[in-house]
Amino acid sequence: MKHETKTGTSHPLGATLSDGGTNFSLFSRSATRVELVFFDRADAASPTRSIELDPHLHRTYHYWHAFVPGVKAGQLYGYRVHGPAVPERGMRFDPTKVLLDPYGRGVVVPPKYSRQIAAQPGDNCASAMKSVVTDPSVYDWEGDAPLRHLSTRTIIYEMHVRGFTRHPNSGVAESKRGTYAGLIEKIPYLQDLGITAVELLPVFQFDVQDCPPGKVNYWGYAPVSFFAPHPAYSSRQDPLGPLDEFRDMVKALHRAGIEVILDVVFNHTAEGNENGPTLCFRGLANEAYYLLEPDRARYANYSGTGNTLNTNHPVVRRLIVDSLRYWVQEMHVDGFRFDLASILARDANGQVLPNPPVLWDIESDPLLAGTKLIAEAWDAAGLYQVGSFVGDSWKEWNGRFRDDVRDFFRGVEGSLKRFADRMIGSPEIYGHKEREPEQSVNFVTCHDGFTLNDLVTYNDKRNEANGEENRDGANDNRSWNCGVEGPSNDPAVERLRNRQVKNLLTANLLSLGVPMLLMGDEIRRTQDGNNNAYCQDNEISWFDWARLQPHADVHRFLKLLTARRLLRGTEHERQRMSLNHLIRNANQAWHGVRLNQPDWSDHSRSVAFTAEIRKEKLRIHLIFNAHWAPLDFELPPPGKGAANAWRRWIDTAQESPNDIVPWAKAPAVPGLTYRVEARSVVALHAPSS
Repeated sequence: MKHETKTGTSHPLGATLSDGGTNFSLFSRSATRVELVFFDRADAASPTRSIELDPHLHRTYHYWHAFVPGVKAGQLYGYRVHGPAVPERGMRFDPTKVLLDPYGRGVVVPPKYSRQIAAQPGDNCASAMKSVVTDPSVYDWEGDAPLRHLSTRTIIYEMHVRGFTRHPNSGVAESKRGTYAGLIEKIPYLQDLGITAVELLPVFQFDVQDCPPGKVNYWGYAPVSFFAPHPAYSSRQDPLGPLDEFRDMVKALHRAGIEVILDVVFNHTAEGNENGPTLCFRGLANEAYYLLEPDRARYANYSGTGNTLNTNHPVVRRLIVDSLRYWVQEMHVDGFRFDLASILARDANGQVLPNPPVLWDIESDPLLAGTKLIAEAWDAAGLYQVGSFVGDSWKEWNGRFRDDVRDFFRGVEGSLKRFADRMIGSPEIYGHKEREPEQSVNFVTCHDGFTLNDLVTYNDKRNEANGEENRDGANDNRSWNCGVEGPSNDPAVERLRNRQVKNLLTANLLSLGVPMLLMGDEIRRTQDGNNNAYCQDNEISWFDWARLQPHADVHRFLKLLTARRLLRGTEHERQRMSLNHLIRNANQAWHGVRLNQPDWSDHSRSVAFTAEIRKEKLRIHLIFNAHWAPLDFELPPPGKGAANAWRRWIDTAQESPNDIVPWAKAPAVPGLTYRVEARSVVALHAPSS
């Protein structure tokens, strides 16, 4: 049937469906032969059809291409690519391996997929992942479009698609637990919590076997495709099902007013180091896709995972931008959080570029205008760019906010000044850029590290379950166990931990910037002290819905915090009236236990802050006491008349429901002093005179 194949075109890359067939295009500069192979099943031991591309007819410059009549959506395919196997020259061609299409929009995984076989000599046809021809035009979006929420009214919820509903007590039907469809069923929960955006841990197809023996890669930071949604997160297992189910999820979240931000991994792939498997990029253009050491046989490792993508190579730059455009244009996502984003600032030699081309390509792309771009502004080789990440529209995970807020509430000497700066948008870090405070994405916990419950329960990590003798995971957790290591039946210890949880939530939600919450912190989800649960696809990582009832007070506390931050109403009202926006534009003053006399010394562990918002005729007074004893704070004089008295909105030392009350029902505070209990936060409000 070789005569049926037509020349095809080099553009667009990937498999593009059109009338009468599909055009295939692939980049491989140094290949000598390319075979396009088709399969009827994911576990097929051999292709049902193989088309050898004639370099005289099917090659234009470095692109191999062909138009194959009759190929429809749902067809499984891959490539076998011939060329030099000369590692010392950076080339690792292996025609015995079936390779994924780097631009493939879908992937199927055979039941006996084997990473090990892909790393060894010999054919891996039956155990190789295959790409899928797709047709995005057949999906009915019903008028859906990205939401473009303002940063001033954004509250991000970092979550894991599988972990959110995988637990048997999730209430989701067994066939949908841990899937995109399962997440749809829990959207009312997210709405009720006040979430405006979900940040999904990686959903690009990844290698679940990229982990220690006997474990499973749960987090997903092991990509093999930058265009295909992970099929294991779909309740539909037909080749095209994951695409439709992912889009169903996005559409449903948008209808609920919730944006979708994807955690994307463009810094490395699952192919690992020189001993790793050949899955895709290694067998196509190893010397182009990866940063190599001077000897060319070994991989530079700025990601800590074995390899590093050569992100500023023209072909890789195009791949990254094309991927982002696809997820915005065809999958309707609202934004991206870039894992180890500082790697994207490195050149082919690993040196840091002052103006990295790929970052400016992303920033200046008109189709991505308005898309939320969030950088994890560091890498695993010591490059730390928080406050100095290149670009004008990028927001940054503020790792210093996390560290300094943790330090303050555990009573570390010298932490007060840094804590105060973080609460007002980190001008020490971002002031030189003259940017809005929303450049800072503020978080106390994220997937990487302790949960909020474990942050106040453990001084030391407990990662033995990972099988690495507790060597993995960070040792610097800045946690405090409140006097007892691990779970405790002591009511006093439990009360203190609960208070600390509320203190940390309050600081996060009332700080200037974009707050990000970790899935399950609102019900004190625990990982039993594991601070690196990347390989724990079990109850250590899953959202345990049974914790909702015993920790209902924390759940309620967070709901009232988010409700006031957003002030539900019209879009204009949300922009104008969000507490974050108001405090940013207020007249501000700092205090200690006495008015206008803050104690900024290293031994100080308390501070108060007043914001007077004349336009809204409102005053906010916040008091943070990380001291081990109660302190009496002077209050600014209220206006004349009982109606102008200070009113207590939050006091984390109070038992629920007095720890936080609806804004309009806040009780009046008598007198001109307020006793703030040890290790607690108080928030008062009053009309301005």
